[in-house]
Amino acid sequence: MCRICRLSQIYITVWKNRWCFCTKYIERNWIKFTNLFRKKERYLSNQLAGAILKAEIGNVTDNVTENEGEGMENVTIKDIARICQVGVSTVSRAMNNHPDINQETKDMVMRTIREYNYIPNNSARNLKRTDAKTIAVLVKGISNPFFSRMIKIFENETKKEKYSLVLQHVDDKQDEIDVAIQLEKEKRLRGIIFLGGNFSHSDEKMKQISVPFVLSTIGLLEDKDKKKYASVSVDDVKESYKMVEYLLKQGHKKIALIGPLRDDESIGRLRMEGYCKALKDYGVRTEENLICYMKEGLGTYTMENGYTMTKELLESGTEFTAVYAISDSMAIGACKAIFDSGKTVPEDYSVAGFDGMDVTRFYNPALTTLRQPVEEMAEATVRMLFDVIQKKNQNRHIIFDGELIEGQSVKKI
Repeated sequence: MCRICRLSQIYITVWKNRWCFCTKYIERNWIKFTNLFRKKERYLSNQLAGAILKAEIGNVTDNVTENEGEGMENVTIKDIARICQVGVSTVSRAMNNHPDINQETKDMVMRTIREYNYIPNNSARNLKRTDAKTIAVLVKGISNPFFSRMIKIFENETKKEKYSLVLQHVDDKQDEIDVAIQLEKEKRLRGIIFLGGNFSHSDEKMKQISVPFVLSTIGLLEDKDKKKYASVSVDDVKESYKMVEYLLKQGHKKIALIGPLRDDESIGRLRMEGYCKALKDYGVRTEENLICYMKEGLGTYTMENGYTMTKELLESGTEFTAVYAISDSMAIGACKAIFDSGKTVPEDYSVAGFDGMDVTRFYNPALTTLRQPVEEMAEATVRMLFDVIQKKNQNRHIIFDGELIEGQSVKKI
């Protein structure tokens, strides 16, 4: 490959033969190109070099096909360093999150790594292991006790298939797709389970994952290309509606919602939608001051968040007779706030939850909740993933029914 093409990082396919698209032109104009690039070699980016070549060569590129990022399958750390105009050691520090590197430089390096799908050497060696048998579970909200039961089933079923399992926690603000892509390269994954969290990614973003994956207990607000993934869930709108309808039939009209984050785009938003729909269908006006949103920094769907929201609601003096929390953990936190205020459940305030966690049966009073069939959902999730990996089945979408469990936390008025 000639010097100019190497500078521009452009690889060209002319019909069936791979060759340097500017060779003949440069032979006739070598002095001109030499003067142009002699002092620029270390500083010209691939984009600038490509633009100059196009301007000089004109219509030659009409007969070729450019492959800038996608064609660089064997990109090395030296290529990344050259593209970013930094040293190899700087690229290495950026990848290893070393403190001795400028944040702007680090961001630029990591952006380039993603753009060119660079795989570190240790991961490249792993790609040769054709017998790799690993799946990953990416969890948003790992502190949620509801997920611990599902993860245990994932582990057991994975062992039966003689696969290994990688458990990866994803922070609330992290992009789970980016985490999945990186993990897929590093661990040579055969499949992925996304557990919990918000999943509002575009079809184009989801297509970046090259292995089978299942969305489990994740509600989607928008229509997606369902051929690209499998899913397991309950109908969060329908089941939430069922719980609020139950409270309405017990005579409650002032029902407070211990709800989602304001910008929630998944199950929290869907459960709030079910709450609003039930009130509307029964002719009860939705009062904004009865809708409480999770607090940032307290963990999603936690007892602490439920406690804080309910405490603020009680201190505001807003009138209500029942609390519907969109998770059992937050419902227990709500009960604690009511008790701390000198009131009781259900004599003063009724409380209902969602999930059907084991603790709700042993809490005092036993909590009224909407039970999700967690064991069945977990088994269906991992079974579907292995069916797709082993090409026994195509992607499917299973919706389970929830079950309303009456405890002693709701009073008829």
